[in-house]
Amino acid sequence: MREGGEGGYPPEKVKVAVFVCRCGTNIAGVVDVDEVVRHFSSREGVVVGEHEHCCSDDGLRKIKEVLEKEGATHLIVACCTPSLHGELFKRTAEEAGLNRGFVEIVNIREQCSWVHSFDPKRATIKAIDLIEMAIAAAPLASSAKVVKMPVEKSVLVIGGGVAGVTAALTLADMGFKVYMVEKEGFIGGHMAKWDKVFPTLDCSICVLGPQLSRAYNHPNITVLTLSQVKSVRGVPGNYEVEVYRKARFVDEKLCNGCNKCLEVCPIQLPNEYEYGLGFRSAIVKPSPEAVPQAPYIDMESCVGCYSCYGVCDPKAINFKDRDQTITLKVGAIIVATGFKPFNPKGFEEYRYGFLQDVVTGPEYERMLNNVGPTKGRILRISDGVEPKKIAFIQCVGSRSDRVGHRYCSRVCCNYAIKQAVQTKLMKPDIDIAIFYIDVRATGKLAEEAYRRAIELGVRFVKGRVGDIRRTREGKLRLFYEDILEGNFKEEDFDLVVLSVGMEPHEDIKELAGMLGVHLSEDGFLAEYHLKLNPADTFSRGVYVAGACTGPKDITESVTQAGLAAARVAELLGRGEIEIEVYAPVIDESKCKLCFNCVRACPFGALKMGKGRVEIDEVACRGCGACLAACPTGALRPPGYLTNEQISAMLKALLSRKSEFPLIVAFMCRWCSYAAADNAGLNRIPYPTNVRVIRVPCSVRVSPEHILEAFRLGADGVMVLGCYEQDCHYRVGRIKANERVETLKKLLEAVGVNPDRLIIDGASASEGKKIAELVRSFTEKIAKLGPIGSEFEV
Repeated sequence: MREGGEGGYPPEKVKVAVFVCRCGTNIAGVVDVDEVVRHFSSREGVVVGEHEHCCSDDGLRKIKEVLEKEGATHLIVACCTPSLHGELFKRTAEEAGLNRGFVEIVNIREQCSWVHSFDPKRATIKAIDLIEMAIAAAPLASSAKVVKMPVEKSVLVIGGGVAGVTAALTLADMGFKVYMVEKEGFIGGHMAKWDKVFPTLDCSICVLGPQLSRAYNHPNITVLTLSQVKSVRGVPGNYEVEVYRKARFVDEKLCNGCNKCLEVCPIQLPNEYEYGLGFRSAIVKPSPEAVPQAPYIDMESCVGCYSCYGVCDPKAINFKDRDQTITLKVGAIIVATGFKPFNPKGFEEYRYGFLQDVVTGPEYERMLNNVGPTKGRILRISDGVEPKKIAFIQCVGSRSDRVGHRYCSRVCCNYAIKQAVQTKLMKPDIDIAIFYIDVRATGKLAEEAYRRAIELGVRFVKGRVGDIRRTREGKLRLFYEDILEGNFKEEDFDLVVLSVGMEPHEDIKELAGMLGVHLSEDGFLAEYHLKLNPADTFSRGVYVAGACTGPKDITESVTQAGLAAARVAELLGRGEIEIEVYAPVIDESKCKLCFNCVRACPFGALKMGKGRVEIDEVACRGCGACLAACPTGALRPPGYLTNEQISAMLKALLSRKSEFPLIVAFMCRWCSYAAADNAGLNRIPYPTNVRVIRVPCSVRVSPEHILEAFRLGADGVMVLGCYEQDCHYRVGRIKANERVETLKKLLEAVGVNPDRLIIDGASASEGKKIAELVRSFTEKIAKLGPIGSEFEV
């Protein structure tokens, strides 16, 4: 393995191999790849080549051949985002004997060709600039440090729905210890509430119930209900997780499930499990089949009458039970937190919440269930009378710009058809109409279910319902546009069912921040790659399953859960894992023991020792806050961006200013850089004027970097990170804010317009925001003129 020493290779021995990927027409359709290759072909110490697809087997083979034949000390691949194939190219370099610290990925697809297709000439110039910056930084790179660590052969599964249960059982059957954390009092999720599932009308609990029982009683699975994850620390293979568990007040081991306590409790409250249609007592158990069989006491509603205690023969009631915090050590995490049904109260035209006989699809599903609020009878809520006409309204809360849900929830058409068929089989005389925009009944046997509904007499009306009014007779009058006939109509019904879509849970953002997982544009958790890695996330060791990543049916959720379990088994099965160490190395000859680095570290990875700074390599998360805080340059990170590299990149870029205005953007790798990638994926254009330097966190950006950029001729500087509350390094963005505000005052004091420097944030899914930030900032800087024009008389 060619290591090159801690400080890299001596300048006279540096030889850089540059590969430019055409990526079919994805890059070459905009960027003139031949011109890029020509630009660098005569450069001393540089070997340049191109390939149609560098990530292909042939492309990787040629990269290895060049590295070995030319004795290259560094590899630069100008291609797609490093988030996609960065690891692939690093492993390829390692196979050729090159340390991964000497590999750099230059993003000329998502952040160049895909966003600058309107100006191929400038896109080509930008691609050349970005490669020039990488070549300048290459000789100053240091070798990466990779260590092998033993892994915890246990797994945390967050969420006890069908996806979480499937993943837990799969792993437990392989011999892994599994901790399943569920915030509700019972496992099973939404599927446990349904009466029957589409498209085959299987009894939901008949299918799911045995799985719940097996999971709860499995010797390798510990089920923690009424529990939530509060913190996650550590690295892939070795996580320490704090779980807050609410007191149940009923001993799960002693309870025999007789349910006498439910019968004697005098309290009556709206039943959340029934979506408020029914009532529950202060001692809670939603159904006889619930798992675990022990109820729990809602202590906020309990009046302390002790009636339950008096009838409990096994003495399972325990009023001395207390909340507790449990610490778990696991090697991997699977997130399977599911979804929540959309609440349609904001759609005034449907009068949901005001008209009792307007219900949602999940509420109607509970009505169809024999243990639901109406014991399986189809009734109007207002008067308890059986309806003769029922209307289903589709796409409520889906495909809607009004609520920011532009996505299709994918299951609504199928479950409405299922409910309509089920209703017709129970009551053939009920007249049913489904008002739809498009029928999207996809999946195995879905088309057959759709045709069966038509055969049973279900009417499908392509129309948009604009209003619902109650008539004097107590009917619900629908006013709608019949799209096929091209006119407006009205029709009376007894019951209206709103087929509501799926949306993310409110607390998914907080959980994503804890785990370092990106959110999609729709607010769900983002997969690493939608097609090739749908169960992976951008945080190694953290996997996803089910509807937490977006609307899915049961089949898809179970499939993804199985894949997530397989990925975990692959990670932990070898017993050890390779971890790249980000902790800096200290040059003690330069260290003045000011301990700025210790104070800057948000994770306590740097500590004051006796006459030295001590570093905990495992605790370090690689945010770079210490590097930016060190006044003497005594800290040096292994294998990733050093201060000297940033300086070299700025000099290479600004020594040949290729356009005006020329803007340097320091982008946090987790959110703003990912958002810029998102802009590329969605082909959201913005000006070519920005040149991105990818940093681990906005706090990594030193004041010296910003001042040097201005001194060398940058017309503007952008520091783009996460949002303050979403920072993957806790307080990194907050500290960066303070630093930038101080710098702006300094710039103003020396006569430089402080508007030339901005700091802002975006989530990984906000490509549109990044594009707008770049566009507006470019326009502002263009009006201010070139750097230094403030001093012109």
